[in-house]
Amino acid sequence: MMKRTLLGVIFSLTFLFPAFSQSSTARPIPQDWFLRDPEQDSLLGVSAERAYETLLKGQPSRTVIVAVIDSGVDIEHEDLKRVIWKNEKEIPGNGIDDDNNGYIDDVHGWNFIGGKNGNNVDADTYELTREYIRLKAKYGAVEEDKASKKQKTEYEAYLRIKTKFEKLKAKNEQQYKLYTNIYRNMNHSIDTIKSIMNVQTLTAEDVQKFETKEPALLFAKGFLLSMYRNMSEGEKIEDYVSELKEAVDYYEVIVKYGYNEAFDSREIVGDDINNLYEKGYGNNDVTGPDAKHGTHVAGIIAADRNNNLGIKGIANNAKIMAIRAVPNGDERDKDVANAIIYAVDNGAHIINMSFGKSFSPQKEVVDKAVRYAEQKGVLLIHAAGNDGENIDEEKNFPTRMYSDGKEAKNWIEVGASGWGGEELVGSFSNYGKKMVAFFAPGVDVYSTVPDNKYKNESGTSMASPSTAGVAALIMSYFPELSALEVKDVLMKSTRKFDNLQVQKPGGGKAKLDQLSITGGLVNAYEAVKLAQTLMAQKQPIK
Repeated sequence: MMKRTLLGVIFSLTFLFPAFSQSSTARPIPQDWFLRDPEQDSLLGVSAERAYETLLKGQPSRTVIVAVIDSGVDIEHEDLKRVIWKNEKEIPGNGIDDDNNGYIDDVHGWNFIGGKNGNNVDADTYELTREYIRLKAKYGAVEEDKASKKQKTEYEAYLRIKTKFEKLKAKNEQQYKLYTNIYRNMNHSIDTIKSIMNVQTLTAEDVQKFETKEPALLFAKGFLLSMYRNMSEGEKIEDYVSELKEAVDYYEVIVKYGYNEAFDSREIVGDDINNLYEKGYGNNDVTGPDAKHGTHVAGIIAADRNNNLGIKGIANNAKIMAIRAVPNGDERDKDVANAIIYAVDNGAHIINMSFGKSFSPQKEVVDKAVRYAEQKGVLLIHAAGNDGENIDEEKNFPTRMYSDGKEAKNWIEVGASGWGGEELVGSFSNYGKKMVAFFAPGVDVYSTVPDNKYKNESGTSMASPSTAGVAALIMSYFPELSALEVKDVLMKSTRKFDNLQVQKPGGGKAKLDQLSITGGLVNAYEAVKLAQTLMAQKQPIK
């Protein structure tokens, strides 16, 4: 999902594109709001700080390993390097599989979308594109009335996928063209007026004073003045240009790779894509070419709480196992399955999965990996998705529902919440009374990004690690609790809002308790209290 802040920039161009009009009056919030408590701070965070200060001070804890299956993690980040998992059985850089787990030099995790020569997949196609390619090869030349009865169901699926693919491809090509034109116009306007006025930095006052009768320059002046009117105090026009460039880059990847039928990333990986149970492919580069997403996720869970730098993660005794399986595009079922199995086999207690897609053509291999994690007592936490849809009705993979109708008991599906106000539930967040467990901080969450930097990001991708951090906290201080018991604690301790009406993602209003199973928000403080009660009940009577 493209960042809300970026959309706000585009939507503010009302004089050029009135259909995109949108207002934004967000109040300033603390960068660590997701750690805060509503009673103490009037912010709907996870109440982690309150739990540490009042319930856990001086209590012993164990280290919990959280596997982050994502785009990659900057393991050298100042706020992460001390919390990165290390495979003590592996000797770094010797080119030998010292622990005989099938992965050479997997010191901090593994990269399932890299090649043995060190090259890495960055962008990839969408699963919709891959399904369209597969079905087009079978049915592209078949006429409807000539499809056999046996073919009919799959042929109809092909027609639906073809329509959806062509519609989305055209829509994104149009968006790419639109943002490219806006970006070019803005750059040209700034450069032209700077040159004429002979200034290095352009201010609103400069533009206001600029006099011209030429239509093109009048357009440039009006364009820039509109931008200045929508800027907050302290913002610079250069910031808008930078964010517009991000929009251009975002749609460029979608057009050049996501919906590109000719692109094949597996040439880089070098595996047998038809062998779903192949092991050992990939490389040990757990950072990869673009680790922003995974690094942000890792920081929410476990950024160093004791180094007086940047941010504090939610869990104070967790290690991040970095597993790279998510490209800038849709992840492959084979890679997801292998990533889950790798995490389980190498000691992960929790697996965070901040990714998803609407098709899963090799679901059976993912189901097998999820069952394996369930059997081994590993907790799986998954982002509900950012389409503003009811996933009780719309498909979102991977999922806790197995193909045979049974479900994984060790699975938590998480929607995104905000700090309060109208957007208690993220406007983009998927929801579902049957499928989504609860909501967790996912709107404007400040966390680590590569090169020792920090940034706000929004999405259920942030809500999932917010939950994984709380789960790690509980597992750390209450090691006797199983993964299923920890899940039960999180579900039963959610913060409730009796009959509260909220803005429903996708439009309209709904009661909060109709948008998820528990009808609440994850709550570390109450989870700790409940865990303490459970442990007291487990103590033998003397």
